[in-house]
Amino acid sequence: MSNSSSITEFLLLAFADRRELQLLHFWLFLGIYLAALLGNGLIITAIACDHHLHTPMYFFLLNLSLLDLGSISTTLPKAMDNSLWDNRNISYQGCVAQIFMFAFLITAEFYLLTIMSYDRYVAICKPLHYGALLGNRACVHMAAAAWGTGFLWAVLHTANTFSLTLCRGNTLDQFFCEIPQILKLSCSHSFLREVGLLVFSVCLAFGCFVFIVVSYVQIFRAVLRIPSEQGRHKAFSMCLPHLAVVSLFVSTSFFAHLKPPSISSPTMELVVSFLYSIVPPALNPLIYSMRNHKLKQALRKLSIFIIVIMCLHKHFDSSHFC
Repeated sequence: MSNSSSITEFLLLAFADRRELQLLHFWLFLGIYLAALLGNGLIITAIACDHHLHTPMYFFLLNLSLLDLGSISTTLPKAMDNSLWDNRNISYQGCVAQIFMFAFLITAEFYLLTIMSYDRYVAICKPLHYGALLGNRACVHMAAAAWGTGFLWAVLHTANTFSLTLCRGNTLDQFFCEIPQILKLSCSHSFLREVGLLVFSVCLAFGCFVFIVVSYVQIFRAVLRIPSEQGRHKAFSMCLPHLAVVSLFVSTSFFAHLKPPSISSPTMELVVSFLYSIVPPALNPLIYSMRNHKLKQALRKLSIFIIVIMCLHKHFDSSHFC
């Protein structure tokens, strides 16, 4: 038996026990992480550099890519380190930081996805009022509200979670630190306070989910009333990437936390947690760039620019050598 004051580290759940599989996981994680860094980094750079993309939709997409970069960088590097060095440990301070950052970024991302659904609703259902409802100042305020809400929520949950007395060991059934896993180690009745906060959080998240669903019901009703097929195709192209990202985020998150106990197992926990914490940040850039002509054009220009810079750099280096 131990309490929180004597715990200096936690033991995370390993993906595999065999050394060959651990190294395989490391290279797999490294590939996913580099793909996420490249995809989100290109989107951020393209939106920041191309003045044609300085609109509310792409401003919110830039914020989404920043949140995706942060969330995947919170969990995956530690998993890579553990797989590479055959290690399961994470320090107490590292666990606190991981829980805070993950709660902050995931909460902010869900609120931002809700705001993005409102952006699509105004663009399609109230196009004449788009400039008035979603001006520069309004967009900055809404994005700041999403980031600020995530930060305050993370402070509240992290402080409340680690104020509990932990007396059921230090082993977590997860490959990263997560609030429900810490609650399992608590032996005091005070954990009900954090459970209450989590229930309240789920209710707010459900409210955001209902808002997104209602927005898309109105959007699809408006799109189906568009007389031209080209107009309907353009409207669907604007909405489908966001709807796909929301579906991926919500389905994996809800299944991870609301799945039946009968199908719960350590292996299932690893697979599901990987799906909701790693897969969305890695796939979001691909989803958004597949059907978005303007973004694909900006990414193509950026890629050409990078290639030209690299060729010029190589040319000047070879000339200097000669």
